[in-house]
Amino acid sequence: MSDMTVSQAIEAIYASIKNDNDELDARIADLKAAMAREGASEATFETGKLAQPNRQGRKLMQAYFKKKGIAIGFA
Repeated sequence: MSDMTVSQAIEAIYASIKNDNDELDARIADLKAAMAREGASEATFETGKLAQPNRQGRKLMQAYFKKKGIAIGFA
């Protein structure tokens, strides 16, 4: 794992989502580590940058990240 910031890790997740979820679990692990380093309790994603910006897509993403131990919100 690299020493990414939370915002860099979120951008890497957007890129992973655009690349058909390529290495998404590794990007989530990077985000989790960055959040721990920075003391963040929740990651915030921009709805417009998501592959499925509707409610169903957001809830699916939220559930998947919750399984990985990360609380997320949307702006």
